[in-house]
Amino acid sequence: MLVKFFINAANSGYLNGLAVEFGESTNAIRRELNNLSDAGYLVQWKNKNKIFYSANTDHTLFKVLQKIIHKHLGLEQIVESVLTQMGDVSKIILIGDYAHGRDAGTIEIILIGDKIDTVYIKKLQRKLKDIIERTVLFYINTPVPDDGIELYNQNSADFNPTND
Repeated sequence: MLVKFFINAANSGYLNGLAVEFGESTNAIRRELNNLSDAGYLVQWKNKNKIFYSANTDHTLFKVLQKIIHKHLGLEQIVESVLTQMGDVSKIILIGDYAHGRDAGTIEIILIGDKIDTVYIKKLQRKLKDIIERTVLFYINTPVPDDGIELYNQNSADFNPTND
C-alpha cells in the first residue's frame, strides 16, 4: 500500500476502492489505513460519504519514504542506467500502473530525446529485468499522458521522482 501513496503524492484512494484494487478484504485495508493515518503518514478527507486517503507530504519522513519506494522499485537504477549510456535523453517519465501506485510487475517509461539508441534500450530492458526483477518497457518520444511522473528532466539536471 505504501507504493500506492508514495510513488506519486497525487495518488489517493478510499476504502472500498483500495480493497478492490489490492484484492484484500475491507477489514485488512481499514486496519492498514488506520495504522498509516495514526502514524501521520497519510491524511484523510471526506467527499460524498467516502473517506479518501493520500500521502501526508508535510510529514518529516515523506521524502525519505518516497525515496525508499523509488529505490525498492528500481526507478533510480533505471534513470542511472539510461543516463550513463545515453546522454541525449532530456526527460524520463514513468507512466502506466506504477504511476498510479500499482506494483504490477511492468514498469513503463517514456524517454524523450534525440538519437536514442534502440538497440541499447533492448539490451537494457533485459539487464534491468535481472537487476530489479520487474519488466521495463521503454517508449521513445511518445506523447506523455497527464498522469505521467517525471523522473528526470535535463533542465533540472537531477533525479526528480516527486513529480514537482
